[in-house]
Amino acid sequence: MQVFETKLRKVGSSWGALIPREVVKQEKIGEGEKIQLAVIKKDLSLLEKAFGSVKPPRHFKRDHKDRVF
Repeated sequence: MQVFETKLRKVGSSWGALIPREVVKQEKIGEGEKIQLAVIKKDLSLLEKAFGSVKPPRHFKRDHKDRVF
Protein backbone atom coordinates (compact mmCIF):
# COMPACT_ATOMS: atom_id res chain seq x y z
CA MET A 1 0.00 0.00 0.00
CA GLN A 2 1.33 3.42 -0.94
CA VAL A 3 0.41 6.76 0.60
CA PHE A 4 0.97 9.81 -1.59
CA GLU A 5 -0.40 13.28 -2.11
CA THR A 6 -2.01 14.46 -5.34
CA LYS A 7 -4.32 17.21 -6.55
CA LEU A 8 -7.86 16.66 -7.75
CA ARG A 9 -8.30 17.73 -11.40
CA LYS A 10 -11.32 18.39 -13.60
CA VAL A 11 -11.62 15.80 -16.40
CA GLY A 12 -14.62 16.62 -18.60
CA SER A 13 -17.64 16.62 -16.29
CA SER A 14 -15.87 14.40 -13.73
CA TRP A 15 -12.92 14.71 -11.37
CA GLY A 16 -9.70 12.71 -11.46
CA ALA A 17 -6.55 12.18 -9.45
CA LEU A 18 -3.22 11.29 -11.05
CA ILE A 19 -1.23 8.43 -9.56
CA PRO A 20 2.55 8.99 -9.70
CA ARG A 21 4.44 6.70 -12.09
CA GLU A 22 6.63 5.36 -9.26
CA VAL A 23 3.53 4.20 -7.35
CA VAL A 24 2.09 2.54 -10.47
CA LYS A 25 5.35 0.65 -11.05
CA GLN A 26 5.82 -0.35 -7.42
CA GLU A 27 2.22 -1.54 -6.99
CA LYS A 28 2.23 -3.19 -10.45
CA ILE A 29 -1.09 -1.71 -11.55
CA GLY A 30 -2.09 -1.11 -15.14
CA GLU A 31 -4.71 0.51 -17.35
CA GLY A 32 -8.21 -0.85 -16.80
CA GLU A 33 -7.31 -2.53 -13.52
CA LYS A 34 -9.67 -1.98 -10.61
CA ILE A 35 -8.13 -0.34 -7.54
CA GLN A 36 -9.44 1.00 -4.25
CA LEU A 37 -8.77 4.56 -3.12
CA ALA A 38 -9.16 6.10 0.32
CA VAL A 39 -9.85 9.83 0.49
CA ILE A 40 -8.31 11.63 3.45
CA LYS A 41 -8.65 15.40 3.52
CA LYS A 42 -5.87 17.38 5.15
CA ASP A 43 -8.41 19.20 7.32
CA LEU A 44 -7.26 18.29 10.83
CA SER A 45 -10.46 19.62 12.41
CA LEU A 46 -12.23 16.43 11.23
CA LEU A 47 -9.67 14.33 13.10
CA GLU A 48 -10.06 16.48 16.20
CA LYS A 49 -13.83 15.95 16.10
CA ALA A 50 -13.33 12.20 15.85
CA PHE A 51 -10.52 11.80 18.41
CA GLY A 52 -10.47 15.05 20.40
CA SER A 53 -7.70 17.59 20.52
CA VAL A 54 -4.37 16.88 22.14
CA LYS A 55 -3.67 19.19 25.04
CA PRO A 56 -0.19 19.73 26.46
CA PRO A 57 0.45 18.18 29.89
CA ARG A 58 -0.16 20.36 32.90
CA HIS A 59 2.84 21.36 35.01
CA PHE A 60 2.83 19.82 38.45
CA LYS A 61 4.96 20.10 41.54
CA ARG A 62 6.07 16.78 42.99
CA ASP A 63 5.24 16.32 46.63
CA HIS A 64 8.11 14.58 48.49
CA LYS A 65 6.32 14.35 51.84
CA ASP A 66 5.38 10.73 51.23
CA ARG A 67 9.02 9.57 50.99
CA VAL A 68 10.66 7.83 53.93
CA PHE A 69 14.42 8.37 54.42
